[in-house]
Amino acid sequence: MTNSQKMSICLWFDNQAEEAAKFYTSVFKNSKMGHVSRYGKAGFEIHRQPEGRAMVVEFSLNGLDFKALNGGPQFKFNESMSVVITCETQEEIDYYWEKLTSDGGMESQCGWLKDKFGISWQIVPAVLSSLMSVPSKAENVVNAFMKMKKFDIETLKQAAR
Repeated sequence: MTNSQKMSICLWFDNQAEEAAKFYTSVFKNSKMGHVSRYGKAGFEIHRQPEGRAMVVEFSLNGLDFKALNGGPQFKFNESMSVVITCETQEEIDYYWEKLTSDGGMESQCGWLKDKFGISWQIVPAVLSSLMSVPSKAENVVNAFMKMKKFDIETLKQAAR
């Protein structure tokens, strides 16, 4: 999209690339849709996508460029890849947690969730790294967040005291 980035993230969808890009750009305030390439008749015997369906959708979330590809059902998302959102406040954590688990998303443990498309996200408080930097306090912080699904900043700070 911006062409200033030499790298971007490409997400492989079965056939929901355009829907996903629109969803993500509605969640992130500093975001925009980019170019959409569409399948034509050529190559149908290989790609099996109907003419006019989005092939590649470019979009940007908080300045990070993404591409969403409608590649078919061969590959599925899993937790081995996730997108990390670092949040300054509890309100920010709550916002992303609510938006990304809506309409079929699933909560997981320790700040992880999966959205309705199967993408894994980590919603992490910015203060976590400083709380974990003191070895004598880190164990208490880990014990606290291992019991959490969505991170609670105040509980983490209490554990570090």
